[in-house]
Amino acid sequence: MFDVVRKEIEWGGRPLIFETGRLARQADGAVVVTYGETSALCTAVGAKAPKPGMDFFPLTVNYQEKTFAAGKIPGGFFKREGRPTEKETLISRLIDRPIRPLFHPSYRCETQVISTVVSHDLENDPDIVSLLGCSAALTISGLPFMGPVAGARVGYIDKEFVLNPTAEEMLKSELDLVVAGTREGVLMVESEANELSEEIMLEAVMFGHESYQLVIDNIIDLAEQSAKEPRPLENTPQEVLDLNKKIKDLAESELRKAYKETVKQTRHEKISVVKQEVAEQLSEEEQAVMDGPIKDLEKDIVRRDILDSGQRIDGRNTTTVRPIDCLVSMLPRSHGSAVFTRGETQALVVTTLGTGQDEQIIDALEGEYREHFMLHYNFPPYSVGEAGRMFGPGRREIGHGKLAWRAIRPLLPSKEVFPYTIRVVSEITESNGSSSMATVCGSSLSMMDAGVPLKAPVAGIAMGLIKENDGYAVLSDILGDEDHLGDMDFKVAGTETGVTSLQMDIKITSITEEIMKIALDQAREGRLHILGEMSKALAESRDNLSEHAPRISTMNVPPDKIRDVIGTGGKIIREICEETGCKIDIDDEGLIKIASSDGEAAERAIEWIKGIVAEPEVGVIYTGKVVKVMDFGAFVNFLGPRDGLVHISELLNERVGQVTDVVNEGDEVKVKVIGLDDRGKVKLSMRVVDQESGEEIDDPRPPREPRAKETDSDGRPPRRPRRRRATD
Repeated sequence: MFDVVRKEIEWGGRPLIFETGRLARQADGAVVVTYGETSALCTAVGAKAPKPGMDFFPLTVNYQEKTFAAGKIPGGFFKREGRPTEKETLISRLIDRPIRPLFHPSYRCETQVISTVVSHDLENDPDIVSLLGCSAALTISGLPFMGPVAGARVGYIDKEFVLNPTAEEMLKSELDLVVAGTREGVLMVESEANELSEEIMLEAVMFGHESYQLVIDNIIDLAEQSAKEPRPLENTPQEVLDLNKKIKDLAESELRKAYKETVKQTRHEKISVVKQEVAEQLSEEEQAVMDGPIKDLEKDIVRRDILDSGQRIDGRNTTTVRPIDCLVSMLPRSHGSAVFTRGETQALVVTTLGTGQDEQIIDALEGEYREHFMLHYNFPPYSVGEAGRMFGPGRREIGHGKLAWRAIRPLLPSKEVFPYTIRVVSEITESNGSSSMATVCGSSLSMMDAGVPLKAPVAGIAMGLIKENDGYAVLSDILGDEDHLGDMDFKVAGTETGVTSLQMDIKITSITEEIMKIALDQAREGRLHILGEMSKALAESRDNLSEHAPRISTMNVPPDKIRDVIGTGGKIIREICEETGCKIDIDDEGLIKIASSDGEAAERAIEWIKGIVAEPEVGVIYTGKVVKVMDFGAFVNFLGPRDGLVHISELLNERVGQVTDVVNEGDEVKVKVIGLDDRGKVKLSMRVVDQESGEEIDDPRPPREPRAKETDSDGRPPRRPRRRRATD
């Protein structure tokens, strides 16, 4: 019934297994990949024919995690998986980026690749497993995929590179790098690093590239036994070739003139005029397919000009960074704000400080955890001079925000040093190339403006590549057009010391180690220049927080006292918050954070909590309130929830007829702790304390002499005579 093909190798100290022929047999390609005990079902399906008029390749990659993979039931009301999480979106992009360049350029059929995580051992991250599975599914599908591609995770522990470190090992790693590519070279890099040098980063990329060669061989072995017949690709029709030549003759000279304009808006206006003039000379059928030839012509013009003259669209050479302007403290009510402008790219970045109650709770396969640092990136239509519909964040927005998040996170202070929840929002107000790196620079300035003690300022730069058979050029600080028409988007962020984040996407089949080294060295020069420009606005974190930011004070209480601070059903903690206006967080270890923009209110809350957890000390004088009056004395609340008894004999230094002659409920009194009994009950005295000054006064009563014990002739206490009962 099943024609199962299975391949297994040892990789990174664990078995890696590819299996096809058992599940999802109606897909063009379906592979189950297992690494350790983490498994993913990966499928690839391509439409049989392209849609009419389709002039691009419609590829969709979906990565999804099923909670049953980790033996969990989804949280929430509906108890089933819903919209993709941020992690699922990011891994979908991670898989998409290395496989997209490997499809044949003439392929236009709608294609969908899906990876479903069906088992997770909580040690091996499913992202690498899914990437390998999708590559294998495409390789055996018969679709025009020029793979296979493979990927690996690289850690850096104790100055040694580690292949596919486990979740526990990643806690000790200075690097989290994912690299993917073909046998010939690298296609994609995604990383977060602890200020590592460019040399170490390049070594890590090449270590990963060498490590996954064995996996590529294994996928090829699988395909040799299970691959479907490749789909035939139709040759380009002669009428299409004729149309391409016609459009080139009509548009080339005017497009070259348009690309001499160095201002983006003017350049785009002239390009639009050229397209309109060309369209007027074409039939309706030709107009419907003219965009592809026009784009190819633009690509050729821009690329050849850069390679032949070294001059770019806006007049710069290959290494010059556009003019930079930085402004901080622009928004009066925000906790920290900055505007970073580089050429025609601009980001307004705002930092908000919150408390532990503002942390984001994330329910992941690995378990629930809290995130105290959030960075959100928004790209409104007006930033590129367009009118468009406003939606929630898409894949691009989530990906760019995460890239900036990775660049900043290694520089954050510990929660013990800076116990705030931090949210950074980047609003892209203008865009013409690398708004994600503008977000990194603006985020660094905004957080320093808010008083977040970053270890060092962070900056980022985007590098590009133009590569032809007769040469190549690496471009610093690429424009939007250079990104669309070039061969590489290589983003590097870091400090003066080293790299904190690196992301690379290649649009050709691969690049060499030599090109990567040139790009990294050129990026370092550009990054240092940008850091110098940023320092003119703000060189280091401010010493004080904004007056509008909450002040967080911390204190520790014994864990067994947490219940007393919270109270039954949270009664005590709610009362403290309502009375003082503070926000209070308590963790299981007894660490309490009191947040308030009013210093006096925070101090009242601290004293209140101290009173709750403090233990009464014999001989110490306290101020209290009479809470209950009895015939034999008065109960006084004197220390948090603690009450003690002032016996009627301890009210005054004279005989008291009734307790109410001296005190009544609600009276404020000064009391001294004179004793604790075996059950923890507190004995108090008012008579030895001056009720006006609170000073202790001498006890006028002489100490009682102990009674002498009577003894009989043999030294024993005498017997007391028994009482006889009266009888009738």
